[in-house]
Amino acid sequence: MCDKLTFVYGREKAELILNKLLPKLEAAKQTIQQGKESTWVNEQDVVLITYGDSLQEEGERPLATLHKFLHEQVHETITAVHILPFYPYSSDDGFSVIDYYQVNPVLGTWEDIGQLSRDYKLMFDAVINHISAESEWFKGYLAGEPKYQDYFIEADPTADYSTVTRPRALPLLTKVETAHGEQYVWTTFSADQVDLNYKNEAVLLAIIDVLLFYVQKGAKLLRLDAIGFMWKELGTTCIHLEQTHQLIQLFRDILDEVAPETIIITETNVPHKENISYFGNGYNEAHMVYQFPLPPLVLHAFYTENAEVLSRWMKSLAPTSEQTAFFNFLASHDGIGVRPATGILSESEINMMLDKVKAHGGYVSYKDNGDGTQSPYELNINYLEALSHPDEPVVLKVKRFVAAHGILLSLMGVPAIYIHSLLGSVNDHEGVKRTGQYRSINREKLSYRNVKEALQDPATLRYQVFQALTRLIETRKQHKAFHPNAAQQVLDVDPRIFAVKRTSVDGKETIVALINVSGQEVQLSLASCAHQLDGGVQGYTDLLSDVTLEQVQQGLTLAPYQVMWLQAKRDERES
Repeated sequence: MCDKLTFVYGREKAELILNKLLPKLEAAKQTIQQGKESTWVNEQDVVLITYGDSLQEEGERPLATLHKFLHEQVHETITAVHILPFYPYSSDDGFSVIDYYQVNPVLGTWEDIGQLSRDYKLMFDAVINHISAESEWFKGYLAGEPKYQDYFIEADPTADYSTVTRPRALPLLTKVETAHGEQYVWTTFSADQVDLNYKNEAVLLAIIDVLLFYVQKGAKLLRLDAIGFMWKELGTTCIHLEQTHQLIQLFRDILDEVAPETIIITETNVPHKENISYFGNGYNEAHMVYQFPLPPLVLHAFYTENAEVLSRWMKSLAPTSEQTAFFNFLASHDGIGVRPATGILSESEINMMLDKVKAHGGYVSYKDNGDGTQSPYELNINYLEALSHPDEPVVLKVKRFVAAHGILLSLMGVPAIYIHSLLGSVNDHEGVKRTGQYRSINREKLSYRNVKEALQDPATLRYQVFQALTRLIETRKQHKAFHPNAAQQVLDVDPRIFAVKRTSVDGKETIVALINVSGQEVQLSLASCAHQLDGGVQGYTDLLSDVTLEQVQQGLTLAPYQVMWLQAKRDERES
């Protein structure tokens, strides 16, 4: 810890910080109830992403309604829940936190969170790059309270900020009136989200208190939101700076010391090479990073009915360490990021996707490039709707959507499914009209009573999607070949087929996943790719249809958008 603090703050200040930090850690050890050794994820782990009030029932706290839904509908399916920021907030659907230490009373109480944590692994958001302009911290700064005078980054509006990475098409600096006169403060995301000044060690210590508090309250996973922007140096990009990495590594050291079961996950919506830098050396930084290129590349595969770009990218991924994993997802509360696909998809391919999304009822958000130009930042649309034209038959929409999740659930890493994907939701245009925000298209608040009725009716879209996805998840959970760290080999069998071979860590189970990304029937001869498969394999059984192929040489046919998980039947003499 001392080395990391020295790198960021210098030797003299590092020693002072450490003297204040160590008693905090000793106190935390007395209050945090966790095991003595780290418990890593396995093939059983599937994360549900949801807002605390995505499901509502009249007269009931939304967090209690969420718990009821989990118990009644997915208790055997979901093991972990990412509850998006459930603290009091002033904007951005929770990501402008007013008070890190409180549960939004509109959602429920800490008791509700505690009850959820006893049944599920909970992911808390640590929104620690910035805090709400309505927070006591920022109000104290404006009022001239000495404690908060260096909590925020004051900036010269005449300086050159052209090198700074800009995630939004909004001003980087915001003018405010303080007790000491007019000032400009750094606001990377919006005027209501004021960046914290980590050059002030008091801010670092205050945030460490917050992280320890979250673990004490039941967080098994900590999502470090927008963490790449944590440290600012004028004249640089102000993203992914080495000081940021050192501070995340410090967080890792702290949690390894007081709560080794806690998993750190970094949220950095950037190109892949930058994203995976947050793994550090595989043992000293984040345990998981979001697999941001996956959503646009899967979408591209289905748009073009060709999986070659997706397959080529997946082949380029290096295996993670036994203590790290990709956090795989297709949909979330945010849109489908465009920037992570930069360098993988051409400009014309990205433009094709923008046009498709608009034709499917979605929107495109843009970011400021800092030079007076803008570029697409994300596609705002429900993922089911993104995959299918509004006029297509429901049965086709379901098949294509399930096939996309067949890819998600086949890959190395931990899969996460957004609640609106699991429930077969569609674009919420009324929400966009109400808020004026494009992201509201995929953040609808649902009546649990209506959802429950739909999940009991086979004729509904919700029923069909929910049944198909839960069956995939429950099948996946039974097989060690789908462990997050199980070996992965992408196969070349047909441009229309995404094919990946997974082999369990102990080498005893092999599953070949085949997903048809096209609307065409595909004839496939396994003999054509036999050199890519294991010797000693006598045949395969499709885990999803129970069809058995007795010999590798036997061909098979994949229907449009069909998912096959072929479990290898080995020579008994090798067992």
